[in-house]
This record gives sequence, structure tokens and C-alpha cells, in this order.
Amino acid sequence: MEFLKKKISTLLLLMVVASSIVAQNNQQVLEAAYAKSYEKEKSGDFSAAMDALKSVYDKSSYEMNLRLGWLNYNAGLFDESIIFYTNAHQLKPYSEEARFGLILPKAALGRWNEVIELYDKILEINPNNTVALYRLGLVYYGRKDYNKAFPLFQKVVDLYPFGYDGLLMLGWTSYFLGNYNQAKVLFNKVKLYNPNDASANEGLQLIK
Repeated sequence: MEFLKKKISTLLLLMVVASSIVAQNNQQVLEAAYAKSYEKEKSGDFSAAMDALKSVYDKSSYEMNLRLGWLNYNAGLFDESIIFYTNAHQLKPYSEEARFGLILPKAALGRWNEVIELYDKILEINPNNTVALYRLGLVYYGRKDYNKAFPLFQKVVDLYPFGYDGLLMLGWTSYFLGNYNQAKVLFNKVKLYNPNDASANEGLQLIK
């Protein structure tokens, strides 16, 4: 009986050691694949960068799907990019990172209503995400929907009162809404950040 116990213990120990070796080998293979992928991306060969990861692709890997989404986007393969970013998003439903990634190919395809939905979801989870606030403001500004753009840029400025981008866009949005006094104040603040700012100077000239 004692011999049997020792034999079982030895077998269990060997299994643990073997499992550890396999895990270590797998990690080394993954690291080599990622290293090759980064190297190929750096040289602009996005196809080879993708191939390096596809050779070890695991659909359940958030990191792999996220990276393949990025590489396909840069290669101009927007539909494929959406597939991988969607996989990443499904694996980590609260990930802002995956949603921001998914926005890239959808914007490239002009699917702006879906882009707006993604920004809205990010802001539902994180109402003070200034990147989402600012970029969604730009979408509405580009549509000339200044009433929707205004509160988004206003919140950016509330959070970053001396931030160049927020001040400038709030200034222009105020101008197009006819709030000239507010626009003038904002353009002048921009000029404190960048005294020779061409866009702020243009706005001030229009107000005169």
C-alpha cells in the first residue's frame, strides 16, 4: 500500500513537471510569434505580421484577436478587422480598448451610426472618458450637429480646462451656434496655449 502511494505521488509530480514544461514551451512559442509580428509590422509588412500570429492563433485569446484586428485595419482589410475586434470585444465585454479598436474599421467604412453607438456605450460605462467624449463630439461636429457636439466638448473642457483640443473645438462649436462672446473667450484661451494658433486667429477674425 505504501509503495502504491509513493508511486502515485511520483506520477503526480511528473505530471505537474510535464505540465509546467509544456506551459513554458507554449509561452516561448507565443513570445516568438509576437516578436516576429512586431518586427514585420515595424517594416510595414502587415501581411507577414498577421501570418506570424495566425500560425499560433487561439480564438479564445483576447490579446491575439485585438492585435489581429489592428493589423487587418492597417492592411486595409476592414471587414476582417471588424471580425477580430468583435471577437476581442465578446471575450472582454467591458473593454474600452476593444471598442475603440472596433471603431477604427467601422469609421473607415463610413458606418457612422455604429461608431456613435460604440462611443455611447463607452460613455455609458465610463462617462468621463475624454477620448470618447472628444471623438464623438468630432463626429457630430462633422455632421454639423452642433447642439449634440456642444455638451461633449463642454465636458472635455470641464475636465481639462486648459486642454488645447477641447478649447478649440468648443470655441468653433460655440461660434456655429451663434454664441460669439463665448467663442471669443475660448479662442483667446487657445491663444494662451498657442499664441500664434492659426485656427483660433481665424475664429477671432470671423467674430470681428
